[in-house]
Amino acid sequence: MGENASFWESLIYAHPTCTTWKQEAEGSIYHLASIFFVVGFMGGSGFFGLLYVFSLLGLGFLCSSVWAWLDVCAADIFSWNFVLFTICFVQFVYVTYQVRSVAFDREFQELYSALFQPLGISLTVYRKIVLCCDAEVITLEKEHCYAMQGKTPIDKLSLLVSGRIRVTVDGEFLHYIFPLQFLDSPEWDSLRPTEEGIFQVTLTAETDCRYVAWRRKKLYLLFAKHRFISRLFSILIGSDIAEKLYALNDRVHVGQGFRYDIRLPNFYHVALPETPPVQPSQHPHHLQRGSPRHKPAGVANCGS
Repeated sequence: MGENASFWESLIYAHPTCTTWKQEAEGSIYHLASIFFVVGFMGGSGFFGLLYVFSLLGLGFLCSSVWAWLDVCAADIFSWNFVLFTICFVQFVYVTYQVRSVAFDREFQELYSALFQPLGISLTVYRKIVLCCDAEVITLEKEHCYAMQGKTPIDKLSLLVSGRIRVTVDGEFLHYIFPLQFLDSPEWDSLRPTEEGIFQVTLTAETDCRYVAWRRKKLYLLFAKHRFISRLFSILIGSDIAEKLYALNDRVHVGQGFRYDIRLPNFYHVALPETPPVQPSQHPHHLQRGSPRHKPAGVANCGS
């Protein structure tokens, strides 16, 4: 302990204390460097945040190098600051190259701004998603089929970028698919990774359409490498299926004023005129309850 105490004492007290302080302030270059350091450490995250930090810190170290060379005339201070300036410059060039390498075509950029950026997905993660579909947007001409009922295998997952798709089964219209919706999310969700299947509906382009397609096996390999992307697609697909279910819910009727609610498959909503009020009982001790609605035969209440 004595040796350790003597070491710290020599470290603290061996250096002569400042008896007199300089009356004049350092030059403007030194203060400019300090300003760059303060502003630089307020940078954010992401690519552009890194560019902000490295650019300002690099300018700060450069100013410190000039100050050490001209005012202090200290080779060691100049050397350290110049080395740090070089490191910041190299990092700035590297991040700039990364930003340029994740530039996308207009349609992919619009897709990122509309769907992925609001979820906080970074450009690096989005780049992996785009590369998985070979950065290709496919065109589907008007009245051409994306899938045919009972014939087309389920081997990909597609996202509509522009246009409108009509979904039918046995020639009967079900619903539309609009931009930023998946074309085959129910089919994707109905199969396990090792299973195969075919479409039970027909998807036809009502207008000229553009869509992005990920091959099933290739996308599952991406999910295996990046669990975050797997969870992201699980959320997007689940939300897409929910929207399609609600669209179907407004079209499913069972006749005679009944509407089938796809969220509650065991019950029906009854659209009947209000029952006229019942005259209260003459007995003073009897409290009149609201009269029950007329329930057709075979229709169950929610409480039953």
